[in-house]
Amino acid sequence: MSSSTESGGAKSGGGRVFLIGGGWEETVADVVHGPFLRAARAASQASGSGSGPAPRVLCVIVDEGDGAEQFARYDVALRKAGDCTPVPSLVPIGKRFELGAVTEDVAGVFVCGGLTPAYQEAFAEVRGPLSALLLERGLPCAGFSAGAALAARDAVVGGWLVDGIAVCPPDSAEDLEEIEVRPGLGLVPFGVDSHAAQWGTLGRLAAVVAGGRLAHGVAIDENTLVEVGGEGGDGRARVAGLGRAHSVRPAPGGGVLVRSYGDGESFSVS
Repeated sequence: MSSSTESGGAKSGGGRVFLIGGGWEETVADVVHGPFLRAARAASQASGSGSGPAPRVLCVIVDEGDGAEQFARYDVALRKAGDCTPVPSLVPIGKRFELGAVTEDVAGVFVCGGLTPAYQEAFAEVRGPLSALLLERGLPCAGFSAGAALAARDAVVGGWLVDGIAVCPPDSAEDLEEIEVRPGLGLVPFGVDSHAAQWGTLGRLAAVVAGGRLAHGVAIDENTLVEVGGEGGDGRARVAGLGRAHSVRPAPGGGVLVRSYGDGESFSVS
């Protein structure tokens, strides 16, 4: 993560990243999505581009044929969390996200969920320019499930085997066999995995860190938010919601050290 991201960004929302581990529990919609929407509202007001109190949020979806239906679900969840105007950006699977979709009236970018390798491919050509644009315009970015994984500098995009040995359930594999780590957006310095408790992905992340492919990973339960870059950019990530965020780092002498954090707690991102 760049020093400007660690300091919270040069502008109102710049550098603020909101990682959501999936989940659709309506009772915590404000807890999980509300902080991102409030950051988007602040960015809209700071830029003067907002025509009213409802920020325009670009929802990027890799469209596997049901993009409109998927957007409708995010539209409901975000509106339940706060006053906003979600705007769809549907990227057909196999195609590339175009930076021009982040128009001047967009106050925040919400990268949705789906097949994680497809999201990584969709953003592969705009990784650096998108990160620079978010910071320059002071826009917050949220990632939901696949979108959260993609926010990492080194993104864990799927797989369930390490040298042919299972480390997580095959249903979590994202159509891959061996675990793959690919270049992500670089918005946070640690790797991210989602649906930790629900899909058993903590084992995958632990294997990647133990194998030296990541120096730090965070596995996030569903209906749980990890916010990075807030509170004056003090270098800590804050956890909110029903579940936990599991920070995985190499342990002295080998293996990994896992520490879990719940609602209201925080951990260092360095």
